[in-house]
Amino acid sequence: MLSFLADENLNNDIVRGVRRRDPGIVILRAQDVGLSGVADPVVLEWSADYSLAVLTHDVATMTKYAYDRIAAGKSMPGLFEISRSVPIGVAIEHIVLIATCSIEGEWEGRVTYLPLV
Repeated sequence: MLSFLADENLNNDIVRGVRRRDPGIVILRAQDVGLSGVADPVVLEWSADYSLAVLTHDVATMTKYAYDRIAAGKSMPGLFEISRSVPIGVAIEHIVLIATCSIEGEWEGRVTYLPLV
C-alpha cells in the first residue's frame, strides 16, 4: 500500500478524511515530523528518504522541485497535486483509491494531478 506525506499546506480535512475512510493508510503530516516551514526540496528529500509520496496543494513551486529531482536522477516516490477547487470528498476518494490499488514503485518519478480523470 502506498504511504503519504501531506505537505503543510494540504487541507487537514483531507488528511482526517483519508484516515477515517481507511485507518490502514499511512499519511503523515509535515508538521508532525518536524518539516514545518522548511523549503520544498527538503520536504521532497525527506519523503524520498522514507518512501512517502507527497500530497500538496502547492502547484506553484513543489512541481518544479519534483521535476528537478527527477532530472537529477534522485528518488521521488510520487507527487500528487490537488487543486484547492477539488471537493474534499473527491480528493479523499482518489487518495484512498491510489493508496489501496497501487503497486510498489508505481508512482516513482511521477507528478500527478488529482482528481484522476
